[in-house]
Amino acid sequence: MTLKKRIMILFSISSLIPFVFVFFISYHTIYSILTNKIQDSIRSNLRQAEFSMENAIGNLNSVSQQLAYSGTIGRELDTLFTSKDPYVRSQMNDEINSEMNLITFTNPNVGLTMYYFQQDRQIRFPNSGVKPNFDPTGLPLFAQYYGITYYGPHPSFDRFNNNLVMSAMKQVKLPGRNDVYVYLESSDKLTQAIFDKGKQVQNVQYLFLDNSHKITYSQIPDTFPAGSVFAGDIANVSHGLQRDYYWFNETSNQGWSIVSIISKAEYDKEMNKWFLQIIGSSLFFLAVSLLLAWLLWKMVYRPLSNFNKEIKLLTSNEAPSPLIKTNIPEFDQLLDKFRDMKGQIWDLFNEVQQKEKRRADLEVEKLLYQINPHFLMNTLDTVHWLSVMNGQQEIDRIVSSLNKLLHYNLGKLGQTSTIRDEVDALKQYLTLQKVRYDFEFQVNIEVDPSILDTPIPRFILQPLVENSLYHGFSDNGMIEVRIVAREMIEISIQDNGSGMSQAEIDKLLNSEQLDREKVGMGIGMNYVKRMLEVFYNGKARFRIESEPGKGTSIYLTLSILKKEDLQ
Repeated sequence: MTLKKRIMILFSISSLIPFVFVFFISYHTIYSILTNKIQDSIRSNLRQAEFSMENAIGNLNSVSQQLAYSGTIGRELDTLFTSKDPYVRSQMNDEINSEMNLITFTNPNVGLTMYYFQQDRQIRFPNSGVKPNFDPTGLPLFAQYYGITYYGPHPSFDRFNNNLVMSAMKQVKLPGRNDVYVYLESSDKLTQAIFDKGKQVQNVQYLFLDNSHKITYSQIPDTFPAGSVFAGDIANVSHGLQRDYYWFNETSNQGWSIVSIISKAEYDKEMNKWFLQIIGSSLFFLAVSLLLAWLLWKMVYRPLSNFNKEIKLLTSNEAPSPLIKTNIPEFDQLLDKFRDMKGQIWDLFNEVQQKEKRRADLEVEKLLYQINPHFLMNTLDTVHWLSVMNGQQEIDRIVSSLNKLLHYNLGKLGQTSTIRDEVDALKQYLTLQKVRYDFEFQVNIEVDPSILDTPIPRFILQPLVENSLYHGFSDNGMIEVRIVAREMIEISIQDNGSGMSQAEIDKLLNSEQLDREKVGMGIGMNYVKRMLEVFYNGKARFRIESEPGKGTSIYLTLSILKKEDLQ
């Protein structure tokens, strides 16, 4: 039976165990699911509570506008207090009572409504009985805006109602009196509904905060007393943990907040239940998995031991081991392929040894080739001294220039040099060329002294000047070489020769064979292009401009690099 079939059978048996899928569910996944479930439920009720509070405040605001001086009743109230006619006053009194009843009837979410004269501590036009201890100064301040003061949940001042309500007071602008206020309470059913919903969801308690995050009402005053400032960072986060209580916040557009509070023990109750269940399931499936893993290990132990033996033989250069069968087709195939691979490695090893031997032979041959240039330069030194001793100054000058040029040019190609060395080698080359050619030409070289020691690739100026000499030069020829430094090194080589067509320029730049035919040193434009590509990685620019009969201009733009960049 193959290994694949054996594994399939073992894990098929394990999949039949009840709740086996629970084994693959991590604790963090369950934690996330339950947390989202609890938090979504709390937040849903919190948003409903905040929406209900906003509606209650909106109703109080709407009714207070009707009862203020700018409203209909407000104007009638002004007439009542300013008129001296008893009949008019009686009529206004009846109309105000009637309209107060109408407003109360059409706004079922508004409870106790009345006018309060602060200076006289007098109550007028209440729509219900008022408790004798009415004093708004002791109410918990909830919010203040648009000239209206809102008070947090507190016991109603309605004689027939002891439930918690929200209330609002707005000043009535009457001529000559600044102590008249409209006092309104929300329906007690609204506040009670908010608290009842909190008890249905994880026993949530509520805190009401004003604009400055001060607690105006608390259902758990022992831990979060009214009048204290809530320490949670509700301005930046929507939930947190404080004093072993999780809190969730909803802030209205007016700045006041409702905070749901739930104890950590209550919050984690369902979590702990699931945690105990998953712990028990995990322990059971762990035992089953350990048993299956042990069986699987026993199954593959012998093939792995054979592999280990083969690897040791490979690293110790020992002879191949006798063929051993594992009776598992997959492992037997792998062992056969491993032995084939080992044979190929030994073949490659022998091939590398042969290549190394050939390489050593080439190094010896290379050393032999290096003897001839040294012999040539030593011979030129001998000719130089003979010329000096015999007074042959012209021969001495030519031989000295040739010796210096050969010494520079026969150096290792690709090595770095400096602008100073390149210019010196160019001057030696021009000295030899003036002797060689039978026509006169002039070369002007201008170099910025500040960049003489700047490193550049070896042997890039001479091929460019050679190009000017080989393309239609005649008597009275002029070559100008300028090397300046701005943001980059700029090299220009201009001549007044016969020039070239664009086709000739393309052929010069792209034909390696052309260089070999026309340049005696065997190094031409393609060499310069390759050196720039190798050393400057695309940061150098190489351009040729020419027009038949008007000369040729070659421009190089090189980035300024350090010596280590060109090594």
